[in-house]
Amino acid sequence: MNGIAEFFQTFASSSGLLTRAMLLTLELTVVSILLGIVIGLFFALLKLSRIKGLSWISDAYIYLIRGTPLIVQIFILYFGLSGLFLIPDFWAASLALAFHNGAYIAEIFRGSIQSIDKGQMEGATSLGMKRSLAMRRIILPQAFRRALPPLGNQFIIGLKDSSLAAFISMNELFNVATTLGSNNFDEMTYLLIVAIYYLILVGVLTLIVRAVERRMAISER
Repeated sequence: MNGIAEFFQTFASSSGLLTRAMLLTLELTVVSILLGIVIGLFFALLKLSRIKGLSWISDAYIYLIRGTPLIVQIFILYFGLSGLFLIPDFWAASLALAFHNGAYIAEIFRGSIQSIDKGQMEGATSLGMKRSLAMRRIILPQAFRRALPPLGNQFIIGLKDSSLAAFISMNELFNVATTLGSNNFDEMTYLLIVAIYYLILVGVLTLIVRAVERRMAISER
């Protein structure tokens, strides 16, 4: 019983620092995912391009990002760019996570776009609509709805991947928890506490994604 009481006492006493770190983790995740969506859509359209060279560029990007560890990408971006100009750890981590997520989001968008009946594009172009306009007004809105469930999963994966920003000394949730554990010689307690924080975040994000999915499903009826 004393151990449980001490755990909750530690949980309460560290809540201020960990809550601030949690908000920074959320900010990092949201920024990187939004940038990743833009990057992913760009490379998905390149991959679907009729121009072979553009498709090869997309393939090379996806292969490079998916074939190398995220921590290596963060280090290359952070230390590589630091040699040219000073870059804050937040933006180094955000950009690395964005390019990493973008490779997976590109494949999500590609699959969603290709799942739309080709007859819709053909019908739009036969009516005189340019392919780019038909893609923007007809294909992409439907593709985005179909991409929403895997995008939600990628959002959650991105949240957990953000913990790697600790390795460039960014004071996000994992780094603050491990620092507290080291300073108080009680690493296990703080690891359990940070696990609870991540579980709460993932639970809330899962509920939000499901609510958005239901909302969009209703709007399609």
